[in-house]
Amino acid sequence: MTQTGECFCGAVKIEATGEPEAMGYCHCRSCRSWSGGPVNAFSLWKPEAVRVTSGAEYVATYSKTDLSQRQYCSKCGGHLMTNHPPLSLIDVFAATLPGLDFKPGVHVNYAETVLPMKDGLPKLKDFPAEFGGSGEAIPE
Repeated sequence: MTQTGECFCGAVKIEATGEPEAMGYCHCRSCRSWSGGPVNAFSLWKPEAVRVTSGAEYVATYSKTDLSQRQYCSKCGGHLMTNHPPLSLIDVFAATLPGLDFKPGVHVNYAETVLPMKDGLPKLKDFPAEFGGSGEAIPE
């Protein structure tokens, strides 16, 4: 299955092919600040599954840390995705792919939450152990 999306003005178009490796919510301060919301809905894809189909000349990147290369449209500022090189994954914001059947499986960085969510999903203090975090679950 192929999912398509675009930036806010439509100048940059992307597609993600196959199925995401994971979907969930991030509560870290960086994601909250970047998304402008109290939580960020993510879908993680292998890099080869995501491509810019038009408007590549408008894709700009901002890297606050080595973990995240946040990509956005230089025309409208619309957020597109975040490349995570150390994880070999790309987070395509769930809202960027409007046709995606978003099925979250986990909350990460829940220790930083400003919007507690009681949905029965696992709440990880930080990241899963395989991504360098503690893997520690905390109560809803």
